[in-house]
Amino acid sequence: QVQLVESGGGLVQAGGSLRLSCAASGSIFSINTMGWYRQAPGKQRELVATITSGGSTNYADSVKGRFTISRDNAKNTVYLQMNSLKPEDTAVYYCKADYWPLSSWGQGTQVTVSS
Repeated sequence: QVQLVESGGGLVQAGGSLRLSCAASGSIFSINTMGWYRQAPGKQRELVATITSGGSTNYADSVKGRFTISRDNAKNTVYLQMNSLKPEDTAVYYCKADYWPLSSWGQGTQVTVSS
């Protein structure tokens, strides 16, 4: 099993920046892909960005050019640098770790962008 703890959410004005962190513990050797997802009120959870153990990244079109996902394997931590934030980025952001055939989710961290 893998346990995930997110941090770094908060309230920011439009155009501002935040960096989210997700620290993994447990059976970390088995983790392949890690990612960030978000869920806004009344909406389904959606993919924001993923990164594989080899460093390949994938982004939702809505965040390309504004968000950057990175991974520090030595610290077992994945980051999401969010720049040029928009009110529509407001959501609970969740970290996910895939270690086939299982996956784990963090508890989520709130990001609120005011206009």
